[in-house]
Amino acid sequence: MSNEIKRLTAPRSWPVKRKSNAWITKPSPGAHALEDSIPVNVVLRDLLKVCNTASEVRAVLFEKGLLVDGKIVTSLKQGVGLMDIVSLPKMGATYRMVINRRGKLELVRIPEAKAAWKLCRIENKTTVPGGKTQLNLHDGRNILIDGGEYKTGDVLKIEVPSQKILEHYDLNKGSVALITSGAHVGEIAIVEEYMITRLTSENLVKFKNGTSTVKSNVFVIGAKAPEIELPEEAAI
Repeated sequence: MSNEIKRLTAPRSWPVKRKSNAWITKPSPGAHALEDSIPVNVVLRDLLKVCNTASEVRAVLFEKGLLVDGKIVTSLKQGVGLMDIVSLPKMGATYRMVINRRGKLELVRIPEAKAAWKLCRIENKTTVPGGKTQLNLHDGRNILIDGGEYKTGDVLKIEVPSQKILEHYDLNKGSVALITSGAHVGEIAIVEEYMITRLTSENLVKFKNGTSTVKSNVFVIGAKAPEIELPEEAAI
């Protein structure tokens, strides 16, 4: 059963019924961690409900009917994670994966034109031979740049699948952020202050509404206003 996990022990972020079938598809290792992604089989069957069985999912993939971030998907175990773009061109439907107030990954319908780009958070930076800087992003992507004021925690708006950088959103005062984990998961808040802590403690982000959380829970989604569609319950 290495290709499956028990439904009862599936990550809490998966919005699936726990007491129906005993087993559920396990996403293959990839860009996102297990708890941060949902396999294509579950996305099409349980979330979007466009398929009833794994065989029907395979048929969609065989007909090149599913794209994630602009690339054709061939494996029903491929994971779909935060900010990924899911496109069903034959159905004229496009979605972005976000996190809601219940801490569940949720697909939000978006205009087809917005399928051409996604938001990616900079997790860390490394210097590579030749003096260039490599930006390592939350979805496993790596982008080489010559320079620029890019910091960890900042977010890039990139074209997919080319990875061309279109916009850069700083983790600074006034930025709009989505909280991706913790007590305030799924909330949208305005950054008030970025607080650097001492020693090994993770840096904190304080918001205008009086709440705060660690930096790794913060995903900037716009400079002054959200650049993405959000679940109906989300509000600043």
